[in-house]
Amino acid sequence: MRQLKGEKLEAELARLDAMREYEERFSEYACICGIDEAGRGPLAGPVAAGAVILPKDCRILYLNDSKKLSEKRREELYEEIREKAVAYGVGIVSPGRIDEINILQATYEAMRQAVSQLSVTPDLLLNDAVTIPGVAIKQVPIIKGDAKSVSIAAASILAKVTRDHLMEEYDALYPGYGFAKHKGYGTAAHIEALRTLGPCPIHRKTFIGNFVNVE
Repeated sequence: MRQLKGEKLEAELARLDAMREYEERFSEYACICGIDEAGRGPLAGPVAAGAVILPKDCRILYLNDSKKLSEKRREELYEEIREKAVAYGVGIVSPGRIDEINILQATYEAMRQAVSQLSVTPDLLLNDAVTIPGVAIKQVPIIKGDAKSVSIAAASILAKVTRDHLMEEYDALYPGYGFAKHKGYGTAAHIEALRTLGPCPIHRKTFIGNFVNVE
C-alpha cells in the first residue's frame, strides 16, 4: 500500500480521527464492536455480515465504507483488519435461507452469527442503521455508520470481501452468469444471463420473479 507523507498523511489521519466520533462518544465501554452487512440487494448469493473489534489506539490508513474503496484497496485492508483486530467474526446466510425468512431476517441472522464468532465479548455494538433482535449486548444503530465509524467501516470491508470471494467461487461452479464480475447484483448482463440460462441454485427465488418464472 502506497505510503502517505506530509499534508496528505495529515489529512488522512484527520479523516480517520473524525471517523472515531462514535468510538470516542462511547469511550466508557471497554470493548466496542462494529457490525455491518454486504449483499442485501443482489439477485444471487448469500448475505454476509462482519463484526470487528479494533484496538482503541488502532489507526488503519484508508479505512472507509467498503463501497467507497477499490477492490484492490479493500483486499489490502481486509488483511490489515484481520491482522490488527482484537477479534472479528463473519456470518453467512444462504440464498435458500433468505427465501425462507426474508432478507431482513437473514441479515439479522448473519449479524448474530458474526457476533457469536468473536473470541472476545464486546460491551457495545455499533451497527450500520439497524438494531439486531435477539442480542443481549447494548446496541447503537448509526445511519450510514460505515462512513462514520472506523469499527463499522472495518466490518463492512470484512463482510464485502468475504462475500466477494464466495461469489468468485460460485462463478467457477456456475459459469455463464458472470458472478465473479457483478457478484450477483442485478446488472443488465446478469439479467440477460438469467433469462438465457434460467436460475441456478444460488439465485434468490424471491428476488428474481420479475425476470424469470420461478417454480
